[in-house]
Amino acid sequence: MIDLHCHILPGIDDGPQSIEESLALARVSARAGTRTIVATPHVSSRYRNDRATIARGVEQVNRALAAEGCAVEVLPGAEIAAGSISEIDPEELTGMTLGGGPWVLLEPPFTPLAAGFDEIGYSLMRRGLRVVIAHPERCAGFHRDVTMLGDLVRTGAITSITAGSLAGRFGERVRRFAMKLVDEDMVHSVASDAHDEVARRPGIAAEIEAAGLGELREWLTELVPAAILSGDPIPARPAFRARRSRRLLARLRDRAG
Repeated sequence: MIDLHCHILPGIDDGPQSIEESLALARVSARAGTRTIVATPHVSSRYRNDRATIARGVEQVNRALAAEGCAVEVLPGAEIAAGSISEIDPEELTGMTLGGGPWVLLEPPFTPLAAGFDEIGYSLMRRGLRVVIAHPERCAGFHRDVTMLGDLVRTGAITSITAGSLAGRFGERVRRFAMKLVDEDMVHSVASDAHDEVARRPGIAAEIEAAGLGELREWLTELVPAAILSGDPIPARPAFRARRSRRLLARLRDRAG
Protein backbone atom coordinates (compact mmCIF):
# COMPACT_ATOMS: atom_id res chain seq x y z
CA MET A 1 0.00 0.00 0.00
CA ILE A 2 0.91 3.65 -0.44
CA ASP A 3 0.09 5.95 2.47
CA LEU A 4 -0.40 9.41 0.96
CA HIS A 5 -0.83 11.29 4.24
CA CYS A 6 1.40 10.57 7.22
CA HIS A 7 3.17 12.76 9.78
CA ILE A 8 6.32 10.66 10.08
CA LEU A 9 9.08 13.27 10.11
CA PRO A 10 10.53 13.93 13.55
CA GLY A 11 10.40 17.20 15.42
CA ILE A 12 8.79 19.50 12.87
CA ASP A 13 5.06 19.34 13.67
CA ASP A 14 2.66 17.44 15.95
CA GLY A 15 3.91 14.06 14.76
CA PRO A 16 6.92 12.14 16.16
CA GLN A 17 9.31 14.22 18.22
CA SER A 18 12.33 11.95 17.73
CA ILE A 19 13.77 9.66 15.07
CA GLU A 20 13.04 6.72 17.37
CA GLU A 21 9.36 7.61 17.35
CA SER A 22 9.44 7.97 13.56
CA LEU A 23 10.94 4.48 13.26
CA ALA A 24 8.30 3.05 15.60
CA LEU A 25 5.58 4.52 13.41
CA ALA A 26 7.24 3.10 10.28
CA ARG A 27 7.45 -0.38 11.82
CA VAL A 28 3.71 -0.40 12.51
CA SER A 29 3.07 0.79 8.96
CA ALA A 30 5.25 -1.96 7.52
CA ARG A 31 3.48 -4.64 9.54
CA ALA A 32 0.16 -3.34 8.24
CA GLY A 33 1.30 -3.72 4.64
CA THR A 34 2.42 -0.18 3.77
CA ARG A 35 5.54 0.02 1.64
CA THR A 36 5.54 3.70 0.64
CA ILE A 37 4.80 6.61 2.95
CA VAL A 38 4.47 10.19 1.77
CA ALA A 39 5.68 12.44 4.56
CA THR A 40 3.11 15.23 4.91
CA PRO A 41 4.11 17.54 7.76
CA HIS A 42 1.87 20.51 8.41
CA VAL A 43 2.66 23.71 6.57
CA SER A 44 0.62 26.34 8.39
CA SER A 45 0.80 29.47 10.49
CA ARG A 46 1.75 27.26 13.45
CA TYR A 47 4.21 24.99 11.64
CA ARG A 48 6.15 27.05 9.11
CA ASN A 49 7.88 24.19 7.39
CA ASP A 50 9.51 24.59 4.00
CA ARG A 51 10.66 22.18 1.31
CA ALA A 52 14.30 22.23 2.48
CA THR A 53 13.29 21.25 6.02
CA ILE A 54 11.03 18.51 4.68
CA ALA A 55 13.76 17.17 2.37
CA ARG A 56 16.21 16.93 5.27
CA GLY A 57 13.66 15.08 7.38
CA VAL A 58 12.90 12.62 4.58
CA GLU A 59 16.61 11.92 4.09
CA GLN A 60 17.10 11.39 7.83
CA VAL A 61 14.20 8.96 8.14
CA ASN A 62 15.10 6.99 5.01
CA ARG A 63 18.69 6.65 6.22
CA ALA A 64 17.49 5.33 9.58
CA LEU A 65 15.02 2.95 7.93
CA ALA A 66 17.74 1.54 5.65
CA ALA A 67 20.08 1.04 8.60
CA GLU A 68 17.35 -0.87 10.41
CA GLY A 69 16.34 -2.90 7.37
CA CYS A 70 12.75 -1.68 7.46
CA ALA A 71 11.18 -2.13 4.01
CA VAL A 72 9.43 1.22 3.87
CA GLU A 73 10.34 4.14 1.60
CA VAL A 74 9.48 7.70 2.60
CA LEU A 75 8.78 10.33 -0.06
CA PRO A 76 8.48 14.10 0.43
CA GLY A 77 5.18 15.93 0.59
CA ALA A 78 3.29 18.35 2.80
CA GLU A 79 -0.16 19.01 4.23
CA ILE A 80 -0.69 22.65 3.37
CA ALA A 81 -3.30 24.64 5.27
CA ALA A 82 -5.58 26.52 2.91
CA GLY A 83 -5.16 29.70 4.93
CA SER A 84 -1.40 29.65 4.39
CA ILE A 85 -1.38 29.28 0.60
CA SER A 86 -1.17 33.02 -0.05
CA GLU A 87 1.95 33.27 2.13
CA ILE A 88 3.93 30.62 0.21
CA ASP A 89 6.12 31.56 -2.74
CA PRO A 90 4.83 29.82 -5.90
CA GLU A 91 8.17 28.12 -6.55
CA GLU A 92 8.31 26.94 -2.94
CA LEU A 93 4.78 25.59 -3.25
CA THR A 94 5.61 23.51 -6.32
CA GLY A 95 8.44 21.97 -4.29
CA MET A 96 6.01 20.63 -1.69
CA THR A 97 3.87 18.41 -3.91
CA LEU A 98 3.19 14.77 -3.09
CA GLY A 99 6.25 12.76 -4.06
CA GLY A 100 7.39 15.45 -6.47
CA GLY A 101 4.36 14.95 -8.73
CA PRO A 102 1.74 17.52 -9.76
CA TRP A 103 -0.59 17.11 -6.76
CA VAL A 104 -0.67 19.20 -3.57
CA LEU A 105 -2.37 18.02 -0.37
CA LEU A 106 -4.62 20.89 0.70
CA GLU A 107 -6.03 20.98 4.23
CA PRO A 108 -9.50 22.51 4.68
CA PRO A 109 -10.37 24.37 7.87
CA PHE A 110 -12.00 22.62 10.83
CA THR A 111 -14.28 25.61 11.38
CA PRO A 112 -18.08 25.41 10.89
CA LEU A 113 -17.74 27.38 7.66
CA ALA A 114 -15.36 26.72 4.77
CA ALA A 115 -16.00 30.01 2.99
CA GLY A 116 -13.35 30.73 0.39
CA PHE A 117 -11.83 27.25 0.41
CA ASP A 118 -13.22 26.53 -3.03
CA GLU A 119 -11.63 29.65 -4.49
CA ILE A 120 -8.27 28.61 -3.06
CA GLY A 121 -8.63 25.21 -4.70
CA TYR A 122 -9.63 26.72 -8.05
CA SER A 123 -6.73 29.18 -7.95
CA LEU A 124 -4.24 26.35 -7.44
CA MET A 125 -5.71 24.44 -10.38
CA ARG A 126 -5.53 27.54 -12.58
CA ARG A 127 -1.81 27.70 -11.73
CA GLY A 128 -1.33 24.17 -13.08
CA LEU A 129 -1.30 22.33 -9.77
CA ARG A 130 -3.69 19.52 -8.97
CA VAL A 131 -5.48 19.33 -5.65
CA VAL A 132 -5.97 16.48 -3.19
CA ILE A 133 -8.31 17.59 -0.40
CA ALA A 134 -7.21 16.17 2.95
CA HIS A 135 -9.77 14.54 5.27
CA PRO A 136 -12.87 16.35 3.91
CA GLU A 137 -15.03 14.18 6.16
CA ARG A 138 -13.67 16.08 9.17
CA CYS A 139 -14.42 19.53 7.75
CA ALA A 140 -17.57 20.87 9.42
CA GLY A 141 -17.97 23.35 6.59
CA PHE A 142 -18.41 20.49 4.12
CA HIS A 143 -20.96 18.89 6.42
CA ARG A 144 -22.97 22.11 6.11
CA ASP A 145 -22.33 22.57 2.40
CA VAL A 146 -21.34 19.38 0.60
CA THR A 147 -22.09 21.12 -2.71
CA MET A 148 -18.83 23.07 -2.40
CA LEU A 149 -16.88 19.82 -2.15
CA GLY A 150 -18.83 18.26 -5.00
CA ASP A 151 -18.12 21.23 -7.27
CA LEU A 152 -14.40 21.01 -6.52
CA VAL A 153 -14.38 17.29 -7.33
CA ARG A 154 -16.25 17.85 -10.57
CA THR A 155 -13.67 20.51 -11.49
CA GLY A 156 -10.77 18.09 -11.03
CA ALA A 157 -9.93 17.96 -7.32
CA ILE A 158 -9.87 14.60 -5.57
CA THR A 159 -10.13 13.66 -1.91
CA SER A 160 -8.22 11.53 0.57
CA ILE A 161 -10.10 10.52 3.70
CA THR A 162 -8.57 9.26 6.93
CA ALA A 163 -8.86 5.53 7.61
CA GLY A 164 -9.70 6.20 11.25
CA SER A 165 -12.80 8.12 10.17
CA LEU A 166 -14.22 4.91 8.70
CA ALA A 167 -13.81 3.26 12.12
CA GLY A 168 -15.51 6.06 14.03
CA ARG A 169 -12.34 7.38 15.67
CA PHE A 170 -13.45 10.96 15.07
CA GLY A 171 -17.06 10.36 16.03
CA GLU A 172 -20.14 8.83 14.47
CA ARG A 173 -21.07 11.98 12.55
CA VAL A 174 -17.71 11.98 10.79
CA ARG A 175 -17.98 8.24 10.06
CA ARG A 176 -21.42 8.64 8.49
CA PHE A 177 -20.28 11.59 6.40
CA ALA A 178 -17.24 9.65 5.20
CA MET A 179 -19.50 6.83 4.03
CA LYS A 180 -21.82 9.35 2.37
CA LEU A 181 -18.86 10.66 0.39
CA VAL A 182 -17.93 7.11 -0.62
CA ASP A 183 -21.50 6.45 -1.73
CA GLU A 184 -21.49 9.64 -3.81
CA ASP A 185 -18.14 8.74 -5.47
CA MET A 186 -16.27 11.61 -3.81
CA VAL A 187 -13.53 9.55 -2.16
CA HIS A 188 -10.43 8.62 -4.13
CA SER A 189 -7.90 7.58 -1.51
CA VAL A 190 -7.75 6.38 2.08
CA ALA A 191 -4.63 7.32 4.06
CA SER A 192 -3.61 6.97 7.68
CA ASP A 193 -2.94 10.60 8.66
CA ALA A 194 -0.87 8.90 11.36
CA HIS A 195 0.96 10.98 13.93
CA ASP A 196 2.38 8.23 16.14
CA GLU A 197 2.30 4.46 16.69
CA VAL A 198 -0.53 4.41 19.27
CA ALA A 199 -3.03 7.28 19.50
CA ARG A 200 -2.97 8.22 15.80
CA ARG A 201 -1.61 4.96 14.43
CA PRO A 202 -1.04 4.12 10.75
CA GLY A 203 -3.80 1.61 10.08
CA ILE A 204 -5.53 1.59 6.70
CA ALA A 205 -6.50 -1.86 5.39
CA ALA A 206 -8.42 -3.11 8.43
CA GLU A 207 -10.53 0.05 8.52
CA ILE A 208 -11.34 -0.24 4.83
CA GLU A 209 -12.38 -3.87 5.21
CA ALA A 210 -14.53 -3.13 8.28
CA ALA A 211 -16.34 -0.38 6.42
CA GLY A 212 -17.30 -2.85 3.70
CA LEU A 213 -15.00 -1.30 1.11
CA GLY A 214 -12.66 -4.24 0.64
CA GLU A 215 -13.36 -4.41 -3.08
CA LEU A 216 -12.02 -0.87 -3.38
CA ARG A 217 -8.91 -1.36 -1.25
CA GLU A 218 -6.47 -1.76 -4.13
CA TRP A 219 -7.93 1.27 -5.92
CA LEU A 220 -7.94 3.44 -2.77
CA THR A 221 -4.51 2.49 -1.44
CA GLU A 222 -2.46 1.47 -4.48
CA LEU A 223 -3.81 2.46 -7.90
CA VAL A 224 -4.95 6.00 -7.17
CA PRO A 225 -1.99 6.87 -4.92
CA ALA A 226 0.43 5.53 -7.54
CA ALA A 227 -1.21 7.71 -10.20
CA ILE A 228 -0.97 10.74 -7.90
CA LEU A 229 2.75 10.20 -7.39
CA SER A 230 3.48 9.57 -11.08
CA GLY A 231 1.17 12.23 -12.49
CA ASP A 232 -0.72 9.66 -14.55
CA PRO A 233 -4.51 9.94 -15.02
CA ILE A 234 -6.56 8.86 -12.01
CA PRO A 235 -8.03 5.43 -12.81
CA ALA A 236 -11.80 5.07 -12.77
CA ARG A 237 -13.33 3.60 -9.65
CA PRO A 238 -14.31 -0.05 -10.06
CA ALA A 239 -17.86 -1.16 -9.36
CA PHE A 240 -18.32 -2.58 -5.88
CA ARG A 241 -20.92 -3.74 -3.41
CA ALA A 242 -20.31 -2.62 0.16
CA ARG A 243 -20.07 -5.44 2.69
CA ARG A 244 -19.74 -3.99 6.15
CA SER A 245 -18.29 -6.10 8.92
CA ARG A 246 -20.14 -4.99 12.06
CA ARG A 247 -18.03 -7.15 14.33
CA LEU A 248 -14.71 -5.83 13.03
CA LEU A 249 -16.01 -2.27 13.01
CA ALA A 250 -17.08 -2.64 16.66
CA ARG A 251 -13.59 -3.87 17.58
CA LEU A 252 -11.99 -0.90 15.81
CA ARG A 253 -14.29 1.49 17.65
CA ASP A 254 -13.42 -0.15 20.98
CA ARG A 255 -9.71 0.27 20.22
CA ALA A 256 -10.34 3.92 19.34
CA GLY A 257 -12.02 4.15 22.76
